[in-house]
Amino acid sequence: MCKIETHSHTKEGSACGYSDGYECARARKEEGYDVVIVTDHFFRGNTRPKRDLPWEQYIEEFCSGYEHEKEEGDRIGLTVLFGWEDNYMGAEFLIYGLDKAWLLKHPDMIHWTPRQQYEAVHADGGFIVQAHPFRQRGYLEGIGLYPNYIDAVEGINTFNPKIQNDRAMWFAEQFGFAMTAGSDVHGIHPAGGGILTEKKIVTIQDYIDMIKNREPYELIDRHLEDLTPPEGFKKFG
Repeated sequence: MCKIETHSHTKEGSACGYSDGYECARARKEEGYDVVIVTDHFFRGNTRPKRDLPWEQYIEEFCSGYEHEKEEGDRIGLTVLFGWEDNYMGAEFLIYGLDKAWLLKHPDMIHWTPRQQYEAVHADGGFIVQAHPFRQRGYLEGIGLYPNYIDAVEGINTFNPKIQNDRAMWFAEQFGFAMTAGSDVHGIHPAGGGILTEKKIVTIQDYIDMIKNREPYELIDRHLEDLTPPEGFKKFG
């Protein structure tokens, strides 16, 4: 079986990350993952690089967490793939299938609506998953659902309470979306969520095709209530 982490962060790209890409790669390998997709928070979300940087410099810094995790992954036998998590008024979207060069060409994306994002991402073969659509936390103003401008729904987010994941799965079922699952892990804290499949995932397109074509895969059904932070751990949640 191939174990895939579909939603993860590093401290280089995400302000809420607490481990660098090298550390994250080693932690995921120890947890038995075969594939990790790095989805750091982009410009409108909880991003780490300063937003007043020139666009090229912002993108270089933003991508460094993925690049570090991939470098270490290549060394230790972990497949590391690229994505990002964009934000629109509190709603967040996992975007797959595009790359650093694409980001460099689209500085205007920081002003896009979900519809504009969907059209531009699709025009170049990308894929959009709405992340944790029913998350309720103090930093969020409300819940925004965008069924017209996504391709799939993150039904299980390990760092969400079960009731919020149940609502996400209901949303996916009501609109007929494929579902994904991810840990939403921000460092070395063990989470263990994601997807299991017998398909060998080597590229991000392999992953997209699996979800898009409803090829056989299993969601790892793990939630916030299942997690026990290690003794002395200070960055849980």
